[in-house]
Amino acid sequence: KEEEERRGCWESMKKTQPDTLDFVPQKDIVYNKLLPYADRLDAESNDILSKIKGNLGRAVQLREIWPGVLFWTRKLSTYMRLYGRKFSKEDHVLFIKLLYELVTIPKLEISMMQGLARLLINLLKKRELLSREDLELPWRPLYELYDRILFSKTEHLGLNWFPNSVESVLKTLVKSCRPYFSEAATQEMLDEWRPLLCPFDVTMQRAISYFELFLPTTLPPELHHRGFKLWFDELVSLWVSVQNLPSWEVHLVNLFARLANDNIGYIDWDPYIPKIFTRILRSLNLPVGTSQMIVPRYVTNAYDISHVVLWVSALLGGPSKQAQAQLSGLFNSITSFFHPSNHGRWLMKLMKLLQRLPASVVRRLHRERYKKPTWLTPIPDSHKLTEEDITDFVESMMQPVLLAMFSKTGSLDAAQALQNLALMRPELVIPPVLEKTYPALETLTEPHQLTATLSCMIGVARSLVSGGQRFPEGPTHMLPLLMRALPGVDPNDFSKCMITFQFIATFVTLVPLVDCSSALHERTDLTEVERELCSASAEFEDFVLQFMDRCFALIDSSTLEQTREETETEKMTHLESLVELGLSSTFSTILTQCSLDIFKVALEKVFNFATTNIFETRVAGRMVADMCVCTTLLQCNKSNYEEVLNEEELDKEFLWNLQLLSEVSRVDGDKILPYRSELFQILQLTLHLKCKQGYTLACNLLHHILRSTALIYPTEYCSVPGGFHQPTGDYLPIKDWGRPGDLWNLEIQWHVPSVEEISFAFYLLDLILQPELQRLKRFAEGEQDMSRDDVLKSLTIVQHCLLGAGGLMPPLKGERIPELLVIALIRSRKPDKHISDIFLSHEFDSRWKSFNLVKKSMENRLHGRKQHIRALLIDRVMLQHELRKLTVEGCQYRSIHQQLMRDLLRLSTSTYSQVRSKAQNVLFTALGTYNFCCRDLIPHVLEFLNPDNSTVTQQQFKGALYCLLGNHSGVCLANLHDWECIALTWPAIVRSGLSSAMSLEKPSIVRLFDDLADKIHRQYETIGIDFSIPGECCDLAKQIMITGNPLPEELVPSEEEVAEGLKRQELKNSESVGKYKQLIGDLLDSLSNGNLPWKFEHIAIGFLSLLLRDDNQLPPAAVLFFVKSLNHESLYVRKVAISAVAGIMKQIKRPHKKVPVSPLELCNGTVAGDRKDNQWLQYNSSTLPRTQKDWDQCVFVEKTHWGYYCWPRNLMMYAPQEEQPTQNLAREEMTEWEQIIFDHFSDPVFINQFIEFLSLEDRKGKDKFSPRRFCLFKGLFRNFSDDFLPLFRPHMERLVADSHESKQRCVAEIISGLIRGSKHWSFSKVESLWELLCPLLRTALSNITVETYADWGTCIATACESRDPRKLHWLFEMLMESPVNGEGGSFVDACRLYVLQGGLAQQEWRVPELLHRLLQYLEPKLTQVYKNVRERIGSVLTYIFMIDVNLPYTQPTTSPRISDFTERILLQLKPLNEGDEEIQNHVIEENEVGVQDERTQAIKLLKTVLKWLIASAGRSFSTAVSEQLQLLPLLFKIAPVENDDSYDELKRDAKTCLSLMSQGLLYTEQIPMVLSVLQEIAGSSSWHARYTVLTYLQIMVFYNLFTFMSDQKAVNDVRALVIKLLEDEQLEVREMAATTLSGFLQCNFLSMDAPMQAHFEALCKTRLPKKRKRDLGSIVDTIPSADLVRRHAGVLGLSACILSSPYDVPTWMPQLLMDLSAHLNDTQPIEMTVKKTLSNFRRTHHDNWQQHKQQFTDDQLLVLTDLLVSPCYYA
Repeated sequence: KEEEERRGCWESMKKTQPDTLDFVPQKDIVYNKLLPYADRLDAESNDILSKIKGNLGRAVQLREIWPGVLFWTRKLSTYMRLYGRKFSKEDHVLFIKLLYELVTIPKLEISMMQGLARLLINLLKKRELLSREDLELPWRPLYELYDRILFSKTEHLGLNWFPNSVESVLKTLVKSCRPYFSEAATQEMLDEWRPLLCPFDVTMQRAISYFELFLPTTLPPELHHRGFKLWFDELVSLWVSVQNLPSWEVHLVNLFARLANDNIGYIDWDPYIPKIFTRILRSLNLPVGTSQMIVPRYVTNAYDISHVVLWVSALLGGPSKQAQAQLSGLFNSITSFFHPSNHGRWLMKLMKLLQRLPASVVRRLHRERYKKPTWLTPIPDSHKLTEEDITDFVESMMQPVLLAMFSKTGSLDAAQALQNLALMRPELVIPPVLEKTYPALETLTEPHQLTATLSCMIGVARSLVSGGQRFPEGPTHMLPLLMRALPGVDPNDFSKCMITFQFIATFVTLVPLVDCSSALHERTDLTEVERELCSASAEFEDFVLQFMDRCFALIDSSTLEQTREETETEKMTHLESLVELGLSSTFSTILTQCSLDIFKVALEKVFNFATTNIFETRVAGRMVADMCVCTTLLQCNKSNYEEVLNEEELDKEFLWNLQLLSEVSRVDGDKILPYRSELFQILQLTLHLKCKQGYTLACNLLHHILRSTALIYPTEYCSVPGGFHQPTGDYLPIKDWGRPGDLWNLEIQWHVPSVEEISFAFYLLDLILQPELQRLKRFAEGEQDMSRDDVLKSLTIVQHCLLGAGGLMPPLKGERIPELLVIALIRSRKPDKHISDIFLSHEFDSRWKSFNLVKKSMENRLHGRKQHIRALLIDRVMLQHELRKLTVEGCQYRSIHQQLMRDLLRLSTSTYSQVRSKAQNVLFTALGTYNFCCRDLIPHVLEFLNPDNSTVTQQQFKGALYCLLGNHSGVCLANLHDWECIALTWPAIVRSGLSSAMSLEKPSIVRLFDDLADKIHRQYETIGIDFSIPGECCDLAKQIMITGNPLPEELVPSEEEVAEGLKRQELKNSESVGKYKQLIGDLLDSLSNGNLPWKFEHIAIGFLSLLLRDDNQLPPAAVLFFVKSLNHESLYVRKVAISAVAGIMKQIKRPHKKVPVSPLELCNGTVAGDRKDNQWLQYNSSTLPRTQKDWDQCVFVEKTHWGYYCWPRNLMMYAPQEEQPTQNLAREEMTEWEQIIFDHFSDPVFINQFIEFLSLEDRKGKDKFSPRRFCLFKGLFRNFSDDFLPLFRPHMERLVADSHESKQRCVAEIISGLIRGSKHWSFSKVESLWELLCPLLRTALSNITVETYADWGTCIATACESRDPRKLHWLFEMLMESPVNGEGGSFVDACRLYVLQGGLAQQEWRVPELLHRLLQYLEPKLTQVYKNVRERIGSVLTYIFMIDVNLPYTQPTTSPRISDFTERILLQLKPLNEGDEEIQNHVIEENEVGVQDERTQAIKLLKTVLKWLIASAGRSFSTAVSEQLQLLPLLFKIAPVENDDSYDELKRDAKTCLSLMSQGLLYTEQIPMVLSVLQEIAGSSSWHARYTVLTYLQIMVFYNLFTFMSDQKAVNDVRALVIKLLEDEQLEVREMAATTLSGFLQCNFLSMDAPMQAHFEALCKTRLPKKRKRDLGSIVDTIPSADLVRRHAGVLGLSACILSSPYDVPTWMPQLLMDLSAHLNDTQPIEMTVKKTLSNFRRTHHDNWQQHKQQFTDDQLLVLTDLLVSPCYYA
C-alpha cells in the first residue's frame, strides 16, 4: 500500500511539473524539489538552458570553437551538476549528436577533445533515458579517433604529445556510445579487425582489445543473429584452445563477462562452466604443494577480478544450477587460504573477489526485482535468481567471509561483503557474526578482534535493526550490543575508541531512542518480539547516561593537567582532534535521536558538568563545549568584565565561560533573538580584550551568532519526520527501527532567516564591522597609528564578520570591503594568515566525499530507489544547496576581481615566506574559479622575471617562479594550452637566466627551475593549430536553436554572419601558425645569446623539442639548429637533437603512393593458417627475387599478419617503382629543409665528429641499443636513399672490427637503420647494399662479446620487423650458413643462434622452409656439450614450434610439428628407459675422443630437450600434452625428491620441468591419458618416481580442479591411486600419500565418506605379529612386514582426514581422534605418525578451542586432554 501511495504522490509531482517548464524533463535532481526555495528553480533553470542552447548553437555556426563552444559546453556541464538532465528528450538527443560530431573532428586539439568527451560521457551516462530508437551513433569515427591517438604513428618520434588521461577518457567514451551502435556494426567490425587475428603477432592483442571495447552486446533478442551470434562460437573456441595465458586472453574474458551480464538467459554457458571455473581458479595463482615454480606470465596476465565477478554473477541461476555448484566448489577449495595465518601476494586478489562478488549479485537481484523496466533486454523468468539460488549463494560464501574478518589486510573487505550478504539473507549472515562479536566484546586481551568484529557489525547494522520477516529477532540484539560496547570508550586505546564511537553512532542513527515500555500496558496488539523490544527500550535512558559518564571520563583524562597551559600548544594533537570529532558527532547523534524525557535528563547532566568544572580552553575545553553545543543552554555570568579589559592574560574561569558561550551560540537563529541585548553587551565588552585568546573566542562568538541568524540550513536530522514526541498509544517508535527516509515526504524543517534575524545581523554589523573598517581605512591612508597587534585584532574581527554573514552581502560589485582589507594588509606587512579564508570555502569537496562514504556504509543496494536514512537524505539536500551557492556566485570576472588578483600577486611575492605560500594557495584557488583571469595575470608575473627589471629582489623572483609552477592539482600558468600564453611565458623563463636576481648558487632556485621544466614536459600536450569546425556540426547547431522548449532568445546567424565566421576561423588558424613560428624564433634568439647559463640553454632546447608537430613543419632555422646540435659537446643536447632530427626526417618524408589490391577473389571459407591462397607470401628459396625482373614482378607484403587469418576487404600495396617519388635528387631539386640536412651529412668532417660522439660510452654497463638513433638512421637512408652510404662505409668497416661495446652498438644501430631504411630502394641499390653488409655482419658476429650480443639480436630483430622475408633473403641465407660450427667457441655459437632467432621470430609463420632447414641442421647437434648452447637451442626450438598451434578453424601448419619431432627424439632416448640403474649426469673428460655409447648421447640429448620444455612453458600458446606425456616416465625417474640445490643441472631441470608441466591446463579428453601414465609410473620400482607422482598429482588436480570434478571416472581413478600408494612399502611415499589425501579432502576434491572411513578403520585393525623376545643386542629386523605397512596405512588415512580440516571440527572428527589414540603405543613408525597428528591438531585448533570443545562428549574430552598434555618424564 505504502508503495502505491508513494507512487501516486510522485506521479502528481510529475504532473505539476510541465506547467512551468513546457517540456517533460529527462531526469532532474530530486533533491532540488526539497529546497526551501524550490518554486523559483524552474524559471531559473529555463533561463539558463535557453541561454546555453542559443549561445552554443551560435558559437558552432559562427565556427568559434574557442572560447565560444568551450565556454558554453562548460556551462552545460555545470547546468547538469545543478539540475541534472533537466531538458526534453529531443534536446538531449541533439546535444549528444552535436557533441559527438565535435569530439570526432579530426584535427581538434587534444585537451579540447577531452573536455568535450567528458561532457558527452556525462550526457550518455544514464542509458535508460534514451533507447536505441531515439539515438543511433556511428562507430567508425570513434574507432578512427581511438586508433589515431592510442596507436599513433608519430608519438614515439616526439611529433605528438598526448596527456596520460586520454586513454581512459576514450575508453569510457566508447563504452558510453556502445549501446547506440547500429545493428550492422557488429559485422562491419568483424570485417575490419578479423584480418588482424594472427596469434603470433602484436596485432592480435590490438584486435582483441578492439573487440572487447567496441562490440555491442546490448542488442535486443530479435537482433542477436546480427550481434554476438556472429562471433560467439569463434571467440569462445579460440579462448578454450589457448592454454598458456597470452596477454590478450584477459581482453577475451572481459568481453565474455560483459556479454554474459548483458544477455543473461540467452546464452547457454553450461558446456563451458567447468572450464571457466578452472581458469578462474588458476588465475588466482595460489601456491600448491611444496616446491612450486610460478611462471611469471601467469602473474602478469592474470584475469581482472572485477570482470571475473561480473561473469560469475551472470552465470548463477537458470535451470541447470551448475554454476552455483562449481562456485561452492571454488570457495570450498580456497577457503583455507582465507585463514588469517596465511599470507602472500595472492591474498589481495582473494579479498577483492570476496568483496566484489556479493555486491555484484546484489546488483543483479536489484536489476531483476526492483529496477524500473527500461529498453534494455529484461532477464527471462526462467533465468531469474530464485530464493533457493540466493540461499545457496550466501551459504557458499559464509565460511570464507567469516575467516576473512580477521585477515591481515584488515576487516574492511569482509565488512563490505557481509553488508551485501546480509541484505539478501540476514538470518544466515548475522547470527554467526554475532557469535563472534559477543565474545570479542567480553575479552580484554585481543583488541584487534574487537575492532574487526565491530567494523563488520557496522556493515550489517541496518539489516540487523530492521529485522523484517526473515530475521525478526534481529532488533533484540541491539541493546545488549550497545551496552557492551560502552567500555570501548577508552582513553588509552585510540583505535578502539574510534571504532566504538562509529559503532554507537551507526546504531543510534538507525533507531529512535524512545522509552516505549509504557506501551506494554496500553496496547494489546503486539507480537512477542515487539513486546520484548518495548520492555528492553526502558534501558535507553540508562545507556545515554552511562555513555555520558564515559565521555566525561575521557575529557577528564585528556586535560593533561598543567602541561598544556605552560607549553603554548595552540592545536590539539591529531589523535585528540579525531577523538573530539568522534565524541561530538556521536553525542549529537544520540541527542537528535532521543525522546524529550531522555533529552531533559541528559541536559541536566551536561549543565552540571559544564558549570562545576573549569577546563583549560584548548583541548578539554573544546570537547566539553562541543558537548554543550548539542544541548541548547544559554547561561552567562557577566561578572567583572571592566577590570579584565586590559589584562594581557585572563584567568581560566573567564576564558572557559567565554568559550562555552561562543560554542553554545551555535543554535538556531530564533533561539538567539530573545537574548540579543545581553549577547550584544558581551560582544562589545569582549571584542577589544588585550589577550589574543580572549578576543579570538569573542570573534568566534560573533561568527556563530551571525551564521545562525543569516544562513539557510535544516534544523533537525532525526530518523523520522516530526520527532518522537507523540504519545505511545497511537505511535510506536519501535516500528521505525532502521526505517529508510521517505524521499517524497521528508518534511525538512528549514531555518530561513526571518526579517527580525536579518535586521539583528545588520545591526551587529553596523555597530561592529563599520568602525573597524573605518579604523583600518584611516590606518591604510596613514592618518592614524595602530600597533601591529591592534591591526591584527581589527582584521580578525572583520574576518569573522565576513565568515558569519558573507552570505548576506552582495557579490563584489561595488562593496569595497575586502579591497580595504587587503590594502591594509599590504601596508602593515604583518604576516597574517587570515587572508585566505575570505575566498570561497573549499571544504565542500571533502564534505561531498565524506557524505558518499557514510552513504556507502549504510546503503541498501538491493532495493535501490534512494532508500537511505532520513538524516542522510537531509544532508544530501543541504549539500545540493551549498553546491548551488558555490556555483551560482563565482565566475563573473570584474574589475574589482582584477585588482584583488594583483594584490594577491603582490602578496605572493612578498618578503615573508609564510605570507608567500599562503597567498599563492589563495591565488591558485582564485585562478581555478575565474576562467579567463590567467591571461590577465601572466604579464604581471613575468615582470618579475624580466632581466631588464633591476629592482627585483630574490624573494620576488622566487615568488614569481612559484606562481608559474602552480600547485600539484591546479592550473600551471607556465603551461596553459594557448599560443598567446606560451609565447609569453616560455621565452621569459629562458631569459630569466640573465636576470640579476637569479643565482644558480641557491639550491632552492635551481630546484624550482628543474621542477618547472619537469612539469612543463610532463603536462605539455600538443596545442592545436587548426581550429576548423566542419559543416555537419553547423546543421545540428541550427536545429538546436529552433527545436524543443525552452526556445532560445538568440537569433539564428544570418548568411553574412556565417561567412564572417568562416573568415575569422581562417584568420585564427593563420594567426596560430604565426604565433607558433614566432615562439620558435624567440627561443632560438635567446639561445643565440652567449651569456645564457647552460641550465637555461638546456631548458630552451627542451622547450624547442616539445614544439615538433606532425601537421606543421619546423621552420628551417630550427632544423639547422638541431642538426648542428647533433655535434654539441653536451650529452643532454645531443640526445634531444637525435630524437628531434629523427622527428624532422618524418616531417619531410615524401609520401609513397599506395594502390588497393583485392585479394578476396583468391580465398574461400574462413579457415586460418597456411592455405593455398596465402602460400605466395611465404619464403620459398626456389622463387626468390634474385634479378631485376623478378624483383619488379614480386608483390611485397610487408606486414606479417596479413593473410594469416583472413584477407582484409582492401589490401593497400605500394604502387610500382616508377610511380613513386624519385630517389637521389640533385641538391637544386631539394626543399630548403632537405638541403640543410643534405649539406651537413655530405660533409665528411661532420660525419666523423658525429660517429665519434655516437661511439662514446654513456654509462658503463647500462647502455642499450637505442631506438632513437635507429629512427634517425632509418629516416636518413629512407629520405636520401644511398646518398650518404659512401661516407658511412669506412666508419662502419672500422667499427665492426673493433670489439669495444660502444663501437659495436653504434654500428648495430646504423645497420638496422640502413636495412629498414632501404624499403623503397631500387633492386640494384639493394643488391649492392647486401654485398657490403654481408661481410660486415659476418665480421661482427665473429667478434661478438657478452656485452654486445643483446644489441646485435635487437639489431637484426628490428631490421626484420614488418618486412617481407623475400626482400631480406640475403640476410637470412647468410645467417643460416652454419650457426653452430664451433668456431670461436661455444659462446659465439650461442650468440649466432640468438641473432638468427631474433630475425626468424619476427617473421612468424611466413618462413616455414627456413624453420625446417634450421631444425634439420640442429637435430644432430642436440647432444651439445655446452650449457649455454643447449639453453639457446632450447629457446630456438620453442620458436621453431611456436607456429604449430592447436587453434580452432586453423589449418595444420606447414612449419615443423612437435609430434614428428618428439617421435624422433623418443627413439634416441630409448636406452635411458630400458635400464633400471640411476641416470647419472655424464661429465666429459677433456681427452676422451671417439664415439661415446648411446646412453651418454641420450643423456646429453635429454638435457637439451629439458631446456626446450622449460622454455616453451612460458612462451607458446598451447601445450602439446600428448607429446609431453611420452617423456613423463623418464622425468619421474630422474627428478630428485628433496629440495637441494647441490644436485646437478640434469636433475634440477627435470624437477623444474615437472613442476611446470603439472601446472599445465588439461582438457577433459587428455585426463585419462595423463592418469594412465601416472598409474604406470606408480607401479615402477623406483620409490623416487612413486613419490614424485604424488607431488605431481597434487598440483595437477588443483590447477585443473573443475575439469577433474566434472569427470567422475577421473576422480575415482585419482582416489584409487592415492589409496594404493598409502600402502606403499617405502615410508616416505606413504607419508606423502597421506599429505596428498588430506589436501584433496581439504579442497573438497574427495569427500570423507563412510566406505573410506570403514576402509581405514579395517586397515588399522590389522594384527601385528607378536614381538619375539629378542636379546637386547640383536639387530632389529629392518624390512617391515606387510601387516605393519597396512596398519600404518590405516593410521595415516585417519590422520589425513583429521588434518584435512585444520580450522573446524566436523561431526566425524571426535570418533576418528578416539580411533587414532588407540594406536599411540604401536611400534614405530605408527607411533610417530599419531604423535605428529595430535600435535598438529592441537596447534591448529588451539585458537578457538572454546568453541571446538562443544563437539566432543565428556569422555572424549578426558581422553583428549590426556593425550594432548605431554606426559611427565620423571614419573
